[in-house]
Amino acid sequence: MKIGTDSFHLTYCTNIHPGEAWQEVFTNLKHYIPALKVRLSPTEPFGIGLRLANFAAQELLEGDNLAQFQSWLSEQNLYVFTLNGFPYGGFHHQVLKEQVYAPDWSTQERLDYTLRLAKILAALLPAGMDGGISTVPLSYKSWWKENSDKKNSEFGVQSSEFEFSQNESILNSTNTAFKKSSSHLALVTAEMVRLREETGKRVHLDLEPEPDGLLENAAEVIDFFQNWLLPTGGAELAECQGISQESAEHQLLEHICVCYDTCHFAVEYEAPASAIQRLQAAGIQIGKIQLSAAIQVTLPEPPQEQNLVMERLRPFAESTYLHQVIERRKDGTFSHYPDLDQALSHLEQSAAQEWRTHFHVPIFIRDYHHLQSTQDHLITVLELLQDNHACKHLEIETYTWDVLPAEMKTDLLSSIQREYEWVLGRMKDE
Repeated sequence: MKIGTDSFHLTYCTNIHPGEAWQEVFTNLKHYIPALKVRLSPTEPFGIGLRLANFAAQELLEGDNLAQFQSWLSEQNLYVFTLNGFPYGGFHHQVLKEQVYAPDWSTQERLDYTLRLAKILAALLPAGMDGGISTVPLSYKSWWKENSDKKNSEFGVQSSEFEFSQNESILNSTNTAFKKSSSHLALVTAEMVRLREETGKRVHLDLEPEPDGLLENAAEVIDFFQNWLLPTGGAELAECQGISQESAEHQLLEHICVCYDTCHFAVEYEAPASAIQRLQAAGIQIGKIQLSAAIQVTLPEPPQEQNLVMERLRPFAESTYLHQVIERRKDGTFSHYPDLDQALSHLEQSAAQEWRTHFHVPIFIRDYHHLQSTQDHLITVLELLQDNHACKHLEIETYTWDVLPAEMKTDLLSSIQREYEWVLGRMKDE
């Protein structure tokens, strides 16, 4: 839906709803979207943030499925302006964890899936609108470190004895990931350029940094663009398109953007103004802002209060999704835990002042009985957007309703409505 005098477009991500086949996705859309539109935007067009697994994307492009969907959108006064292309396969009712990154951008499968999504989005976008596809932050960082560790082991290299060799191996391994990813991103850019020439619509791919991703913060995104995507991907795109390196780099910056997820950047303790300014200064566009909040907790020193915090956090250490934890110590340093259950096992020995956990809690709640959320980070981003129009596409992304502790669960339709109303209230206040 279009909001404010500055023409922001607000939606929610339909990854909330289970379903990997197109008919399952379509059934959920028909059940929830018209009902939400009646409550939130009865007379004006209502936007959809569409999540399509690879299987659903394949099916949508078969027969007349896409034409039927377009007809339904028109009949219901709906439009699609953004896709979630992060999870390739199943996203509900299974152990997902780090497999959410697979296949990653080093693979042909990820490229082929994204090309299908680009074709779909170009067909669905209203005339005159750009549209983004959020995607994985290239890969999962630990996979490439593990590959280098395995390689050292096979060649009998001991890290304690050959620390430089191991670090060099890790570097070579991640460089392989960056090189392959840059090549595939150049190929998807070539297709998005072709689609723009054919349809007049600009489709962009929005890399989504998150904790323990191969790209997890603004600095790593900028480094990847400057040292890999633009020079390496640019050279491949220039050869493919028969254009200059400068023109190729311009095309990459037009079509490869960033998805700024407020939960992820808050877990990284990144100040929104600084992160956004640094990305913009590097010429990197923000294609989509996902409105989300993480769990935040100030760690008390008395053991009995620590136990209370531990008991409050334990229900969030569930088995479906990764819930990375970054702790901030009193001296200003940080430590990472790959998942909340591992962090909890170190709580008693922790010297941290604060934990932030990658768990997408409802954005309209700040306090959770001894726990808080990073709602303040989200509010700051919404305030910044009033003056710095860094991005016009806003997508609410609270996808953990099924795995929330029982006392936080409520009717899904009403919960989604409350998310919208909270955002609309904040934007109106500004």
